[in-house]
Amino acid sequence: MATQEPETNSLVTTEVSSDGTGRESRPDETVVSTRDLDVYYGSDQALDRVDIEIPEHKVTAIIGPSGCGKSTFLRCINRMNDQIDVCRIDGDLSFHGKNVYDDDVDPVALRRKIGMVFQKPNPFPKSIRDNVAYGLNIQGFDGDIDARVEEALKGAALWDEVKDQLDSSGLDLSGGQQQRLCIARAIAPDPEVILMDEPTSALDPVAASKIEDLIDELVEEYTVIIVTHNMQQAARISDKTAVFLTGGQLVEFDDTAEIFENPDDQRVEDYITGKFG
Repeated sequence: MATQEPETNSLVTTEVSSDGTGRESRPDETVVSTRDLDVYYGSDQALDRVDIEIPEHKVTAIIGPSGCGKSTFLRCINRMNDQIDVCRIDGDLSFHGKNVYDDDVDPVALRRKIGMVFQKPNPFPKSIRDNVAYGLNIQGFDGDIDARVEEALKGAALWDEVKDQLDSSGLDLSGGQQQRLCIARAIAPDPEVILMDEPTSALDPVAASKIEDLIDELVEEYTVIIVTHNMQQAARISDKTAVFLTGGQLVEFDDTAEIFENPDDQRVEDYITGKFG
């Protein structure tokens, strides 16, 4: 899924080089950043002056109690909140330094670069092949679609389980398989960032563990930003953790080990130790 050549589109130019081992070497740079980000639903404020710099090719976990703005923040990144009429967004949210809310940014093109996986698996009532190829067909992909479908299913650790039933409905798969199918659908158009909104909360522990293992593999190719209510999960799978608390405030953002072992803010320690939330 990765590319060896510089890639140019209307949103971003990314240069990739080799580190001498055949693997790609990228600078550890910011991919998503916000400055004074406020979000309102009507008169209700969901996010309050959020400043953050999210590094590429890392797993960033977003944690905090219910109603603190975690999912709102995630949906801002690829402009999913555009679909909510009463939502108003102030401040700056940039992807590779470009404000995604500028008038010249095409939200559809943005979502090709920033894919999303939702809390509940949502495969389309189509075949497994057509589910994965959906985004490719929408964008007019003129390459070998079957090869890209296979590559995406392998990237989602699902190919071996479904390679002989690609014409079967995606709805016939188990819950965990459906979620991995949705991940395959998200990565098929070759995005840079994958947003995940509590992707394991509707799954049993075995299926959830497979998704966690998959995230560890995906970060080799993509930047992963995941909202989770499960603090143990955040501690297991993420490199960086952002803690949102009531009122939509980003209280602390740091390396995951620091957040869980030595947080700066007493409110973060209280939340992690279960004193509230």
